[in-house]
Amino acid sequence: MPSDVVSLLQTLIRIPSVNPDCSPDGDGEAATANYVQAYLENVGFDVRQEVVQPNRPNLIARCPGSNERPRILLGPHLDTVSVAGMDMDTFGQITDDGRVLGRGASDTKGPMAAMLQALSNCRGLLEQLPVAVDFIGFMGEEASQHGSQHFAKHHAQEYEFALAGEPTSLDIVHVTKGSLWATLNASGKAAHASQPELGENAILKLAHALGVLDKKLVAQLAEYTHPILGHTTLNVGVFHGGKQPNIVPDFASAQIDIRMTPSLTEDCGALALVEKVIAEESLPISVSQPHENPPMEVPVDHPWILKMQAANPDSQAVGAPWFSDAAHLNAAGLPSICVGPGSIDQAHTRDEFIQISDLEAGVEYFERLIRSLA
Repeated sequence: MPSDVVSLLQTLIRIPSVNPDCSPDGDGEAATANYVQAYLENVGFDVRQEVVQPNRPNLIARCPGSNERPRILLGPHLDTVSVAGMDMDTFGQITDDGRVLGRGASDTKGPMAAMLQALSNCRGLLEQLPVAVDFIGFMGEEASQHGSQHFAKHHAQEYEFALAGEPTSLDIVHVTKGSLWATLNASGKAAHASQPELGENAILKLAHALGVLDKKLVAQLAEYTHPILGHTTLNVGVFHGGKQPNIVPDFASAQIDIRMTPSLTEDCGALALVEKVIAEESLPISVSQPHENPPMEVPVDHPWILKMQAANPDSQAVGAPWFSDAAHLNAAGLPSICVGPGSIDQAHTRDEFIQISDLEAGVEYFERLIRSLA
């Protein structure tokens, strides 16, 4: 096993773990789970894998020592987004200016390596701590979050706090937006393009409806605000329609992404608001395949946030517009925040990297937190 966090991260980066929902040829999380299992068993953890989907497990590693103690968890995700467009020679390469390159370096194998190394550095202490510090590796975070939802359903009640591993520059992300992904569909009637009056153009129907939503829905979304996160937003990210230029299109669809503040969830939710505006404006479209992720918010004076800041006084409680596994844990009643080394600005980029100095600072951060529990 690697004896330092840099070589550990290089090894993790070089294990393929692309989420197959992000790329059809993605390898999934099994190989990474197997490696992390061996690593933590060497540290003394009791490790098992729970298969959520075929060849795609969550990794559950129980801290050595008594099972009668309160438990917290360190929980990065095992998957990455696609490597398409990346230079395959950069996977784990170290640059002259002190960066480790490769998919997952920032999101989120860097935070994972820092957590694992800190646990290894504290191996002689873990069994005697008054709080058990477990490690959970979640599958599927980069699309649909099946891993954290499965874990929340079956294990949330076993824990009193969770630290989801994400690149937060070692600040404590205690509040995030939720999201709604949905497809908007319009139907029409096909006809020859030389006689368009005999058909109904689905593309034009949908384009008109999107224009109305951009005016009416966006204005209503903007009313749902948060002092840290700002207001709820709408993005139209994908548009499909038609078969060829000389046919009046009989079908069109668009995919939308709404990033919602907690106040919208507490009111009616994003999906209900979308459907309400469609009905009020008599728009000729329907909604399909909605997937909603909840926002999360943990009070800044939560006892575990205060413990984290006592161990690492420079760590600030901040908000973020993105969502993570922590949101599903929170929704199941397990208070959860996001924290880890590296910058979210590097996540999913062509030249994804993490500074070695940031990675090493992450090890120190988690090690101080673990040691402070004694």
